[in-house]
Amino acid sequence: MAKKVLIISTSLRGGSNSDILAKECEKGAKEAGHDVEYISLKGKDIRFCIGCLECQSKGSCVLKDDVADIMKKVMEAEIIVYATPIYYYEMSGQMKTLLDRLNPLYPTDYKFRDIYMIATAAEDEENTFEKAYNGLQGWVDCFEKATLKGIVTGGGINDAGDAINYIEIMKKAYELGKGL
Repeated sequence: MAKKVLIISTSLRGGSNSDILAKECEKGAKEAGHDVEYISLKGKDIRFCIGCLECQSKGSCVLKDDVADIMKKVMEAEIIVYATPIYYYEMSGQMKTLLDRLNPLYPTDYKFRDIYMIATAAEDEENTFEKAYNGLQGWVDCFEKATLKGIVTGGGINDAGDAINYIEIMKKAYELGKGL
């Protein structure tokens, strides 16, 4: 059965490796027959949460930027795949900022249930991706109907555009999309 899938690429670098894997996931999801939307945060105006909590009473954020449109898509998606580069063993700052800004979704009837992560890093140590994955788990824990289902990792990928040369990792990203 076709599902509504949202893939959010959070890297701002041209030729980003996490973006390459996100596109491969998108390809697999489309081939599986899902209704897939891909969003890149590159070029988006995403401001920092100011912690006013107005969103809890108003149902929307007081800041006027591109997050409102992204939030609508997140709310309507059944499956969300976040793709991020790893900076200092953590998700990108723009991904964390987006997660913070999605706070107005908390009291809503959001549709997302399954959350996945795709992450790439120059480092290739056993624990390279743990903190980023745990950070996303913290966000998911706030949404009782959602579950963090898994991660595709690409360690040891450094230069922009290199992910395409990592056939096994590309295949894992594609299979993630295909298996959604």
